[in-house]
Amino acid sequence: MQHLTASAWPWRPGNEFQFLDDGALFFARMLEAIYGARAYVLLEFYLVTSSTITTRFIESLVLARSRGVRVCAVFDGFGALGLKRADRGRLRAAGVELRFFNPLDLRNRLLNLRRDHRKLLLIDGSLAFVGGAGLTDEFAAGIAGEPPWREIMVQIAGPVVADWQRAFASTWRRCGDELALEPPTAVPLPDGAAGRVALSEARPRSLLANDVVRRLEVATARAWVMSAYFVPSRRFRKALRRSARRGVDVRLLVPGPRTDHPWVRQAARRFYGKLLRNGVRIFEYQPRMLHAKMILCDEWVSIGSSNLDRWSFRWNLEANQEIDDRRASDAAAELFTGDFAVSIELSRRYWRERARLDRLRESIAGALDRWLDRWREP
Repeated sequence: MQHLTASAWPWRPGNEFQFLDDGALFFARMLEAIYGARAYVLLEFYLVTSSTITTRFIESLVLARSRGVRVCAVFDGFGALGLKRADRGRLRAAGVELRFFNPLDLRNRLLNLRRDHRKLLLIDGSLAFVGGAGLTDEFAAGIAGEPPWREIMVQIAGPVVADWQRAFASTWRRCGDELALEPPTAVPLPDGAAGRVALSEARPRSLLANDVVRRLEVATARAWVMSAYFVPSRRFRKALRRSARRGVDVRLLVPGPRTDHPWVRQAARRFYGKLLRNGVRIFEYQPRMLHAKMILCDEWVSIGSSNLDRWSFRWNLEANQEIDDRRASDAAAELFTGDFAVSIELSRRYWRERARLDRLRESIAGALDRWLDRWREP
């Protein structure tokens, strides 16, 4: 295994990782874990709205409190605007320690753009769930008959869980007092996989982004990227093109027409022509809204909240789980392959002949993206 050291978070051997494919599975596992908690439950989520699935989570958290389990939750101040006052009150009345990251305040001006986009559930210091899902019915059963959004979470056991608890404690401290929970000490699991926490802290240089670019630059066989809002930096685009020209199998899995942010899709599409000309293969996912975020470079996998776009690296707290393991990479490749099979692959010929209206939309979205990219913190 090739371990590239690019951040303060160390590689931990002896972990167990399991990809949970879609909401019916990962929500069931997460709720089961909360029901089994004995000491504490830690939650950190961006998107939280009053909904059927959120009600189930609230019920499980209230029940955990009745057993004497400590429950600490950090929700983003903007992403949780859809969480009704009654639901907030129910959590607090049960004794849940509820905090909100960066509540909206006009006096903060551009700092209101800084958001906690991470998604983490941690149980008793022994089990963690990381990915891109929010607590909203879009991931559980869809809305108004639509299929649920395409999402993947990873279930984690082993020594790296202690690092996830440290990461949560850091966010918790930003919102108030210390967490006052000692990180657990876990014995590496026999024949376990190497894993590392990768965070982005809304700073000019993202360590998470650097990790991904480095992996692209050393990939020898494949570099596959799954992203819901893929508006990459110039550096990232160059890394993709260089890898493809070296003969690496470079593929992008991106949203098709079903997306909750059409202008973001159009802004991303303006980069497709040059990527295609350099040998990058691009697949647009068709069945439903693609929201999953995962990168596969040879035997290295990164999965979590990051869409690898310039906006999120500049303004968001992001969190990914990195894995360096053949079994995990095979499992990730199987998920990718299934999604490629229900996607449309764009061809250079199609791209040259696409409608003028599409070109106009891409141009307008691109102009908006460049304007937003010039925003800086005061």
